[in-house]
Amino acid sequence: MKEVKVGLIGFGTVGQGVVKLLRQNQKDIEARLGGRIALAGVADKDWRRPRQVALDKKFRRADGYQLIADPEVKIIIELVGNFPGVKEMIIDALRAGKMVVTANKALLAKYGDEIFAVAKKSGADIYFGASVAGGIPILRVLREGLAANRIQAIYGIVNGTCNYILTRMQEADLEYAEALKEAQARGYAEANPEADVEGIDASHKLAILLRLGFGMSVPIEKIFRKGISRLSHLDLQAASELGYRIKLLAVARESEGRLEARVHPTLIPESSMLANVRGVYNAVYVRGNFVGPTLFYGQGAGMEATASAVMSDVMELARNILQGRRAGRLRPEGYAALNPHGLRLEPMDDLVGPYYLRAWVKDQPGVLAKIAGILGKHMISINSVIQREVRDGKSVPIIIITHQALEANIQKAVREINRLKVVLNPVQLIRIATELE
Repeated sequence: MKEVKVGLIGFGTVGQGVVKLLRQNQKDIEARLGGRIALAGVADKDWRRPRQVALDKKFRRADGYQLIADPEVKIIIELVGNFPGVKEMIIDALRAGKMVVTANKALLAKYGDEIFAVAKKSGADIYFGASVAGGIPILRVLREGLAANRIQAIYGIVNGTCNYILTRMQEADLEYAEALKEAQARGYAEANPEADVEGIDASHKLAILLRLGFGMSVPIEKIFRKGISRLSHLDLQAASELGYRIKLLAVARESEGRLEARVHPTLIPESSMLANVRGVYNAVYVRGNFVGPTLFYGQGAGMEATASAVMSDVMELARNILQGRRAGRLRPEGYAALNPHGLRLEPMDDLVGPYYLRAWVKDQPGVLAKIAGILGKHMISINSVIQREVRDGKSVPIIIITHQALEANIQKAVREINRLKVVLNPVQLIRIATELE
């Protein structure tokens, strides 16, 4: 039986999952390929660290460049993460004519243009299906399954840590700090959770979705980002009473030649399937101009789900090699050239939609009238109001849902409301996605 040798760089959680999958599903893989994927070696800098998956010493390498230099190795699997020197290692592997599979979303989001240019010049392929939404094959769907469609919108719950925290805040009546602590105890959140809870991870994934969905290379700093750390249980409770759920949403939407690119907490109608994605699971909603709305759901992280996505890419590359197909048959972004539709990135100030506003104010007459007056002054009309009963006799929360309004006007109004002496804390502003009903 013909075989394709692969070299694995990084033997952490996902790397171990890849080895486990190769062993456990070897016969199924061979039956699908008509060939064998053979592990040539695994590189990692720390072999003293205990692992869940055993690996014979004959496969162990101290340096990834040993695998890149091996002429028998045809595919390099990079699962190190966003560390110094990894970008150069991927580029060197491509220049050496190796096919590359990576799950490194931060690296691709920041340096995708450079890496893909090297792949094209070198005549090598780079696949990265595991970089977004773990086991959900959303990138393959965008690049191949929906390739005949013009994508109109993508809405993604693409960070399991945030989704778990919000689910627990909603269902267990926890405050943010309590839910985060629980997520950390269960291994769903890092000791320093900033990349997850502040939307950094989701913005990296959105940058990749923008490439494959719209053919757009958008710098990370151009993607609007807001995390979940300022949300309170009150926000989730009020949203529920109003018929919504709050999710950290990655949004890409095209309209009249302009493309929105943003990551932030969002009120989603509870009738939407996205609203009911619980725990650490991910889901991505894609709307194409011919296929209409589609939804993809599954595990967004973890050893086995991510290994599944990695091996799907490895198998596709191995199939090409075994059948003698040339590299570059399918471009990484799925487009012959970037930005084929001439889209422009829409400034956040031009966004139009309804908004959720929550403010803690002094418990005294006329406060709501003052806030309503400021909103009216900025051309913002009120849809509904929730005013809670007094807790301490001094402060009370006011929650307002607006009608359609311009983001720039909302921001001006919020700044003015925050300057009122009767407002005790900065206004909480959450955008609402009514189009997901």
